[in-house]
Amino acid sequence: MGVRVVVVDDHRLLAEALASALKLRGHRVLAAAAPAAGAAELVISRAPEVCLLGTATPAEPGVFEPVVRIKRERPQIAVVVLGPVPSPRGIAAAFAAGASGYVRQDERIEGVERALAKARAGEVAIAPQLLQGAFAELLNPAAQPDDEGSRLLRLLTPREVEVLVRVAEGEDTRLIAAGMEIAPSTARTHVQRVLMKLGVGSRLEAAALAARTGLLDRALPTLPPAAAHG
Repeated sequence: MGVRVVVVDDHRLLAEALASALKLRGHRVLAAAAPAAGAAELVISRAPEVCLLGTATPAEPGVFEPVVRIKRERPQIAVVVLGPVPSPRGIAAAFAAGASGYVRQDERIEGVERALAKARAGEVAIAPQLLQGAFAELLNPAAQPDDEGSRLLRLLTPREVEVLVRVAEGEDTRLIAAGMEIAPSTARTHVQRVLMKLGVGSRLEAAALAARTGLLDRALPTLPPAAAHG
């Protein structure tokens, strides 16, 4: 027996194409829409057995708010999310919101049908390989890129790091030169190189960038005690 279903997707063409394919296979499509808002209201008003909810960004905050509302007001309606290859966060967000299943957008129509039937029966509808992939990523997360402060710190030589610390402490060229026991012209050159490498136009901007990114917190432990003052 066919499933009573509402198809909702941000892309109208995809929603209508999927609705047509499901109708041809004997399912009763109550609505196919691409609402900018009001997805939950549409589903609640049509009262399908299953809502097929398409999204291109399953990990974005707030994407599954319609699912939360649907399950709160019509808990008997099962929701199956149709989305891209998800991150563990995307899968977790979908099920935490109350979804009964997750189907990849490149799944064959037979796979979509199986998910609809499982969801209607109260079963979890997700391919085992998706769960395996999600668990594998959770157990062996990809290395995250270093933060901005660490990246900027790697651009500077130890001497330039010391100059930046002194600049952030408000020292002028004369004080930097005296503190580092170098000529004022050399201190001035170091300052200009620091500004250039950090992509800023003034000492004030350099100090602000260093503070905002936490660069100073990383720089201080690398300096000799005499230099890491203040």
